[in-house]
Amino acid sequence: MKKLIASVAVLSLSSMAYAGSGPGCGLGASLFKGKSGVGSHVSAATTNGTSGNQTFGMTSGTSGCNTSQSIQFASLYMEKNVDKVAVDMSKGEGEALNALAELLGISTEHKAEFNTLVKDNFNQIFTSEKTTSGQAMDNMVALMKQSETLKQYAS
Repeated sequence: MKKLIASVAVLSLSSMAYAGSGPGCGLGASLFKGKSGVGSHVSAATTNGTSGNQTFGMTSGTSGCNTSQSIQFASLYMEKNVDKVAVDMSKGEGEALNALAELLGISTEHKAEFNTLVKDNFNQIFTSEKTTSGQAMDNMVALMKQSETLKQYAS
């Protein structure tokens, strides 16, 4: 059930993130390419959200998606859930941390390494009580870029 809730949240975020600027990428964006207006954008975002292909496209760089967008979606998620993510990072596990890893496109085989990285470097990610979500993301991405395994997710 927890995975279902996290998946719905991820799909909702991916649809909402493009609501103001268009459908972005994925099947919906392809089907409604060149169309303008709220109706076309909502239809494209709905298609992306219900088919689940936009999330796959973001993590794989297919379906017209730019892989750097996964960090943008993760940043949006972090902004809305920074307290929950911080708690989970300090433990190296939890739903919020798992959702962040999903948004970053981290594969199942690399999640343990990601969880260990953020737990072991928590004080470098959240350098003070006043660390913003954006600063925390920047710090986390910088640490990921230092890892041979995780740097592929930090571009």
